[in-house]
Amino acid sequence: MTAVDTAPAAYATGWRLWALLAALLLVSAISQIDRILPFILAEAIKTDLGLSDTQIGLLTGAAFAVCYTLLSLPLARLSDRGSPRLVLLGCLLVWSTMTALGGLAASFVVLALTRFGVAFGEAGGMPAGHALIARQVRPERRGLALGLFSMGIPLGTMVGFAAGGAMADTVGWRTALVGAGALGGLAFLLAALVIRPTPPRPRTGADRTPFVREALRLLSAPGFRWLFVAALAIGFASAPFYAFSAPFLIRTHGFTAGEVGLSFGLMQGGLGVIGALLGGRGFDRAVRSGRGRIIGLPGWLFLISAVTTAAALFAPTGWMSIVLFVPTMFSFALLLPWAFGAAHLVAGPGKQAMATSLMMIGSGLVGPALGPVIVGAVSDAAAVNGLGNTLGLGLLIVPVASALAGIATLIANNRIAAVLRTR
Repeated sequence: MTAVDTAPAAYATGWRLWALLAALLLVSAISQIDRILPFILAEAIKTDLGLSDTQIGLLTGAAFAVCYTLLSLPLARLSDRGSPRLVLLGCLLVWSTMTALGGLAASFVVLALTRFGVAFGEAGGMPAGHALIARQVRPERRGLALGLFSMGIPLGTMVGFAAGGAMADTVGWRTALVGAGALGGLAFLLAALVIRPTPPRPRTGADRTPFVREALRLLSAPGFRWLFVAALAIGFASAPFYAFSAPFLIRTHGFTAGEVGLSFGLMQGGLGVIGALLGGRGFDRAVRSGRGRIIGLPGWLFLISAVTTAAALFAPTGWMSIVLFVPTMFSFALLLPWAFGAAHLVAGPGKQAMATSLMMIGSGLVGPALGPVIVGAVSDAAAVNGLGNTLGLGLLIVPVASALAGIATLIANNRIAAVLRTR
């Protein structure tokens, strides 16, 4: 253990450890619900507010990307240097409030502004959660802890798709957003009671380095740089996939929002839970093996998912499309604890939130800002020219980006192994 790592006395044990992980899992799930709801509600929002596919792409992409760019790094630095508990609670309160206000929006501009607010909060949620794990969970169990925290993403996706789709068909998209915001308020109260304050981390010379310079220094490491490239590609794969897979199944194969939410959401939730847990345990075992090649399996899985996703976009039936989407759903979940764990390992103690923030910027900046817009623009252009399966054509960006993510992950695997052998 290095001088800047957490003191052993600060590690949570017994029921306190599991209470911490349960609270973080809940916060992570709420975050994903608030983020994913506009995807399953997209058709209802589009009809009610008279939006185009391009505007839907802007709403689900650029609104998040801008705030990630402006706020993720400073909030991560605040989590590393100060109290990650207070950062997490403040971010949770902000994004829950803005989600609820989104249900009151009467125009594209107002709804986009509320999504900026949601992104404001979510920009700091994951870095703060990872900083808490780094300070309160023993190193040999951090992969599992990251897996449990990451499990909130598929669980939130499952609940968001299933409940959001059902509410879109019954009580409307506005009630769905207000209800999600209220749920976040309850999660805030629970997290405030369960998560203990962390002792201050000993200050070092690195704390006086501007956070932008520290981020650039981290990006200069070959292993981390290729992880960042993989994150960029994943952003181009995941954001369009989640933004338009539900509208694709509704328009192309005639599903209702409720049917898509139930089937797609349950599959994503189940596969995501399994993937996150296996990813966390797999990362812990890979590190303990001492071989240094700690992130190869997710890379190969992304190459497989590129092939199956391309086939899904032109499958003759909706259920065949959903089944062919399975490797993509699984690969996104499996990679999360593996990639974040590898990034933390390369970054070193006291920089875990910074590493998380950079990975979030990689996956949450360019891809989510441009990917859904590209899909929407291609779909609109195909419709104008009288082509069929317009969203399927636009979604071809997903398998291409998945293949690039797989290649970059495998290169990162080799670079990280070379670095670990010298330590």
